[in-house]
Amino acid sequence: MENFALIFVAMLIGYIINKRNIFPKNTPIILNRFVLYISLPALVLLKVPQLTFSFEIVIPIIIAWSVMGVSAVVVFLFCKSMSFSKEVTGALMLVAVLGNTSFVGIPVIQAYFGNSALPYAVIYDQLGSFIALSTYGTFISTYYSNENSVDIKAILKKIFTFPPFLFLFISMFFIGQTFNPVVISVLESLAQTIVPLALVAVGLQLRFKLPPEDIKPFLGALGVKLILSPLIAIGIASIFFWEGEVVLISIMEAGMGPMITAGALASMAGLAPRLSSAIVGYGILLSFLTTWFLHAYITS
Repeated sequence: MENFALIFVAMLIGYIINKRNIFPKNTPIILNRFVLYISLPALVLLKVPQLTFSFEIVIPIIIAWSVMGVSAVVVFLFCKSMSFSKEVTGALMLVAVLGNTSFVGIPVIQAYFGNSALPYAVIYDQLGSFIALSTYGTFISTYYSNENSVDIKAILKKIFTFPPFLFLFISMFFIGQTFNPVVISVLESLAQTIVPLALVAVGLQLRFKLPPEDIKPFLGALGVKLILSPLIAIGIASIFFWEGEVVLISIMEAGMGPMITAGALASMAGLAPRLSSAIVGYGILLSFLTTWFLHAYITS
């Protein structure tokens, strides 16, 4: 209960700060960079070495990419059937496919499953969502914004120099090892900043304006992201008879709301910025309710 109270209070603080113009407009960028460059790498280095080499490590990756792949196809066909513009289609291909498996996903997973679940959440996020954002997200934003070419070298450089991913690679060499207590204490202190800072940043970026013409793509995007995506994950787990905590965590991650960075990417590419912000804002809030139902269902 305490974790959920912190989640909502942190988001509320961010939302109020934004409305009152207390902090500079670039505050969300600064907070997110702190989380991405310091907090999340500390969490990765702290938690991933606790894993043991097994097939369980692969399950979150398989589920993550399967969910995003199927979701992308469904979104594309939905947009085509509704004759949405290229800009709206591009926006939905980003925010309805890529989930907020880090800034919101990690705090929610921690609240439901405790600290022991975090290594699997990190793997789902870094080897699933982040790589998809860097590759698929870059391609979609480039293609639908009428750019001429995609720089493959730039994409690869972005992936392998991204701090959380870099530290994920480094931490693999420490699996089964125990750090010095001082090192652990420092990493724990830095990792604990993820929840308050990330969720204050989420609150700062929430947007709730929704014109009538955006209702159909809005409902379609949230239907795919909050309902269809976790159902796909459940289906994959059922097909292969996968069970255990790692599967539950992967299903929960699949059901997280839209990725804030995907919304920002859509906005920067000129892909229906107003619609993208609304989907992310409402989607994050609704995801707290839908993941509650999802958790109750998969653990019953």
